[in-house]
Amino acid sequence: MNTPPEIFDRSLIAKRRSRAARTFGEYDFLHQRAMDDIVDRLETVMRDFPKSVFSGVGNLANKLTPDCKIGEIVHLDPARARLPANGLRVVADEELLPIAPESQNLFVSLLTLHSVNDLIGALVQIRRSLVQDGLFIAAVFAEETLSNLRKALYTAETEITGGVSPRINPFASIQDYGQALSRAGFTLPVVDIDKVSVTYDEPIKLFRDLRGMGETSALKNRAGPLRRDVLMRAIQIFAENGGMEKFEIVYLTGWAPDPSQQKPLKPGSGKVSLEDAIKGAK
Repeated sequence: MNTPPEIFDRSLIAKRRSRAARTFGEYDFLHQRAMDDIVDRLETVMRDFPKSVFSGVGNLANKLTPDCKIGEIVHLDPARARLPANGLRVVADEELLPIAPESQNLFVSLLTLHSVNDLIGALVQIRRSLVQDGLFIAAVFAEETLSNLRKALYTAETEITGGVSPRINPFASIQDYGQALSRAGFTLPVVDIDKVSVTYDEPIKLFRDLRGMGETSALKNRAGPLRRDVLMRAIQIFAENGGMEKFEIVYLTGWAPDPSQQKPLKPGSGKVSLEDAIKGAK
């Protein structure tokens, strides 16, 4: 089996998350939005979750309501400083998940899985940690996230240095995420997207937001430091184009396989032909 390329420096991601932890609450507007959506989804599921893992959620677990029907929680994060002060806490990487097989009813991941090197491998580990008919919900950033900043940086670096270097983490497409869910063995997969636009009157604030979230570049093969003249030119280009940035938040939902789950009909197994259905509708 081919080993996925190491695109991201996972140890650096943990350091960035730790560095951002102290003031994270000042920059967590996207995480707040995503967690609110996840809570809404949990409230509509008509079942209890006696045991669950919340990865990357941290203190935002306080948004959970009684209608979510959550029991015991294992809080997981690669950065100890991002874990809540109380409860069962585990410092771990989603690429090496220390959760016993078939031990959890629910696994929630909040804006972390977009920077794993082996997404399918991580999803397989999550699926294996769930009991039969256990639920997985995740929020991840998708491909159009930071696309305007990416273009501004590429343009500025090309103008000034004559070449470009990768400066922003790549993000998968919604189609890629859907395929990964299915390939990892989840049933009844659902993928949907929330497109968020943020306008910055001072473009430098976007860089502060990314640093405050712990979402600055963590590429394994990083280029050298960004030259100040390139940065200033990129900020100028970004402002001239409206100062607006896009964030795509994709929500992944899937279930661990269980014999009781509904199955799609096989092609050609319908009891009524399309012709008969059309006639009946007349």
